Amino acid sequence: MHVSELTLLRNLRSFSRYSILAGVLISIVLKITGIFPLELQVILALIALAIGIPHGAVDHIVTVPKFSGLKRTLFFGAYLSVVGLAIFGILAQNTIGFQLVVLMSAVHFGIGDAAYISEIDRRRGSAKVFPKLVYALAAGFIPVLIPLVSAESSQALQRVNPHLVAWSGNLAPTIFTITAAFAGVALLVMTFSQRWQELVDLALLTSLALLAPPLVAFAFYFGLWHALRHTGRLTLELESSRLMHKIGRSTSAFFKAFLAGVPALIATLAFALVLGLSRNLQLNQDFLWYLLVVVWALTVPHMALTARMDFRALSSRVG
Repeated sequence: MHVSELTLLRNLRSFSRYSILAGVLISIVLKITGIFPLELQVILALIALAIGIPHGAVDHIVTVPKFSGLKRTLFFGAYLSVVGLAIFGILAQNTIGFQLVVLMSAVHFGIGDAAYISEIDRRRGSAKVFPKLVYALAAGFIPVLIPLVSAESSQALQRVNPHLVAWSGNLAPTIFTITAAFAGVALLVMTFSQRWQELVDLALLTSLALLAPPLVAFAFYFGLWHALRHTGRLTLELESSRLMHKIGRSTSAFFKAFLAGVPALIATLAFALVLGLSRNLQLNQDFLWYLLVVVWALTVPHMALTARMDFRALSSRVG
């Protein structure tokens, strides 16, 4: 079982790396040729959201089987109430809501990525020291903050929601400098710790953040890095995936976890459309904004439910 789990985690790590490298190369080529219209970037962002949503929609499948009767009803009620309150808050206070989402996402992404590596270390029996905090901060904040304070971010945010353009006030240069400096420090720490795999990961994330347009950086990171790696970790929890791991079918284990979240993907897309139509949505302009609002709102309970899995992985011993 552990062999199948390690195989899947390693394969997903390689695939996510090649995906980020592809995003960097595509961005460079299209920038040089000058044919990277904003609408194409929006399409990529929508595709990334569609790919990524299922990874956060398996929470109830992993958690609810442990409940029965009244507890299950209370769980769903609390989960949906938190999502509803988050949607209301973001729509009522676009800028403050976005700032909180940025911070929340950076923390969630970083912890999740560090936990992913810890799961690999535990199965490999690696004795190398892993500077988890440094890696988590860098892996979370680099792909989130650098694209959002780049020179191209205003155009992308204007397309998503004009109220978000000034989200960082006059602090954008400072945020960029601090984040870029910390990226350099993190790369040095990984070098001195001889964590070569993590060095490659951070180098790729930094390259994507610096070279790709903001929406493209988000699309490739969220859909082809964070979501894939998190889904890989879900196979360690989901019973149907664990059964596949027991018989050595790691690919089947992955798709069991991914497909389990597809119904929620359909429900999320439908709800975002209904929410937008209730607020006079113009489909060709506003759908990305309302879909992002729903995804951000879903991230709030998602973070709470994955915290147990994250910290268990980060605190587990190698062996």
